[in-house]
Amino acid sequence: MEVELDIKGKKLILQTGVFAKQTNGSVLVKYGDTYVLCTIVAEKTPNEGVDFVPLTIDYQEKAYSAGKIPGGFFKREGKPTDREILVSRLIDRPIRPLFPEGFNYETQGIASVLSYGDENIADILSIIGISAALTISDIPFNGPVGAVRVGLIGEKFVLNPDNEESEKSSLNLVVAGTEEAVTMVEGSAQECSEEILIEALKFAHTHIKETIAIQKKLALLAGKSKREIKAQEDENLKEAILNIISGKIENALFLQKKLERQQALEELLNECIQNLSTEEIDFLKISSAFDKVVKKIMRQRIVKKGLRVDGRKPDEIRPITCMVGILPRVHGSALFTRGETQALVATTLGTSEDEQKVDSLEGEIFKTFMLHYNFLPFSVGEVKPLRAPGRREIGHGYLAERALQYVIPSKDEFPYTIRVVSDILESNGSSSMATVCGASLSLMDAGVPIKAHVAGVAMGLIKEDDEVVILTDILGMEDHYGDMDFKVAGTEKGITAFQMDVKIPGIDYEIFKKALGQAKHARLFILEKMYETISQPKELSPYAPRIYKIQVKPEKIRDIIGTGGRVIKSIIEETGVKIDIEDKEGIIKIASSQEASALRAIEIIKGITQEAELGRIYMGKVTRIADFGAFVEIMPGVEGLLHISQIADKRIHKVSEVLKVGDEIPVKVIEIDELGRVRLSRKEALREIEARTIAKN
Repeated sequence: MEVELDIKGKKLILQTGVFAKQTNGSVLVKYGDTYVLCTIVAEKTPNEGVDFVPLTIDYQEKAYSAGKIPGGFFKREGKPTDREILVSRLIDRPIRPLFPEGFNYETQGIASVLSYGDENIADILSIIGISAALTISDIPFNGPVGAVRVGLIGEKFVLNPDNEESEKSSLNLVVAGTEEAVTMVEGSAQECSEEILIEALKFAHTHIKETIAIQKKLALLAGKSKREIKAQEDENLKEAILNIISGKIENALFLQKKLERQQALEELLNECIQNLSTEEIDFLKISSAFDKVVKKIMRQRIVKKGLRVDGRKPDEIRPITCMVGILPRVHGSALFTRGETQALVATTLGTSEDEQKVDSLEGEIFKTFMLHYNFLPFSVGEVKPLRAPGRREIGHGYLAERALQYVIPSKDEFPYTIRVVSDILESNGSSSMATVCGASLSLMDAGVPIKAHVAGVAMGLIKEDDEVVILTDILGMEDHYGDMDFKVAGTEKGITAFQMDVKIPGIDYEIFKKALGQAKHARLFILEKMYETISQPKELSPYAPRIYKIQVKPEKIRDIIGTGGRVIKSIIEETGVKIDIEDKEGIIKIASSQEASALRAIEIIKGITQEAELGRIYMGKVTRIADFGAFVEIMPGVEGLLHISQIADKRIHKVSEVLKVGDEIPVKVIEIDELGRVRLSRKEALREIEARTIAKN
């Protein structure tokens, strides 16, 4: 069974009943040459030990889908790539909030790219496919969810831009939502305005509804009856908890410091457990009910009094401090602190050898700008083993990287590989946006000529019936108990990155508009603080490599490399520099932290690549002697023939009577033929030197 929808002259097809029939739901999504198989499986019995949705989403790109064999020794797909992790998160975020309260069945969705075309749409198809698989399955799901990508070329929005259109686009948004509203947005832009972003979301939602409509058609053809889920709401238990903590919760919940607040709430929870725990009412039930009570109290105070847990007003930003140049041997460093969130950010400059090679279905990509985010356990007062970066860390790092990508200079302008590392030392909300701010400061401290500073801020939302409060610079608790996590990063001129997740059925565009306006005000305030700290790039650190660029004729490259790389190796050994050669353009980059070493390497290369000049006198060295003359090296790698008739004014019978190998003699270039062969004259050189001496005297 299949349904279809025409998009830009190609058919979007949802097919079920052919592939993976032992799943709860399976849909093959086709668009052009791109095919994605999306499956969903849920355990038959609930997991009584959890009070959240135990959902795992995995996106995987099969190398065979693009006619490739994986690299590496094993020649098979290994651990998920960063892209696979990022798309997995992209699918998860609009899907997760739509499971009903009380759903605690272990569930896994897998989106597998089976055929990869040039439509640039595998991630979009995966969101639609997992939603469709859930919609036709027996798993309760308050969907469907639709998704599109939006580009902007000139002043025209482009639906699902392909690879060629994406290169021209100044906007790259992935937008997902239900029939009622947009619920998830992620993307980047080239300093776009808030007004353009709102229009892009409206444009996207119109087309999202179309992808939802065909999922509903498929459900009518192949849908299963849904499981019954009983939400375990215990109003009596919540009332009992409220009676125990009444009079104490206000003092505990509204302590300004995070750790003190957490400890006070933990003490109240333990008191509730001691008083209410029975065989029927276990720790999990009490903890879940306690959490709901705390959530309600926090939200009511914000809505009724306009006060947050740390005492701020809704549009108030926490105190900000910025420091740069704090690590002496690092190429660039910054410490950005906003309230109880702190990011230590370091920038390292490298050469082309340090570029990151990324194997993708499109082919090899070389990255010259990388941003890595590390969330350290002590940042939240926890003890955990250090492991490889998790999905959250990769996602946060990528968001910050995209926010800064627009202001990073091109490789031609700044021929360095740039790596930025953000270590989160304290965390209480929006560490990814603190990373954006810290990275911008660190880049300027390193001397990277970025176009402008970039700042980021996380916004939140509390919506109770018709009452709406938008929160600026949210805390971790406000993210957890709120209705929206809305991150905006950009320069003074406009937005460069955007990420939004909505946890409620939907919000209207007036709320979006107000939130964006409030975010812009906050961003400009933060940027002002950053510019006060450092307003323009510093000089490069003395520990950073200096990269010098020279251009030679492409045909001279082989002389610089030499047979078996002999010449270039000798230059590197003598000077200690790094040399990168671009054969086609004849561009040579010399990198060294020692200026004298780089200049010496340049001198050697220029000596190798310079050409003989007609009429010029050189001091040459005799390298070989023959019956008809001698060969003289007038510059490194350039020899000329000194015929026996051109050695002296008088006739000589043997070259060896006048010259021997190793002699240094003046010679004049008297001819360069079409093949570049050089003819020299010692006698003319001596005459000219003598004439100059007489003229001088």
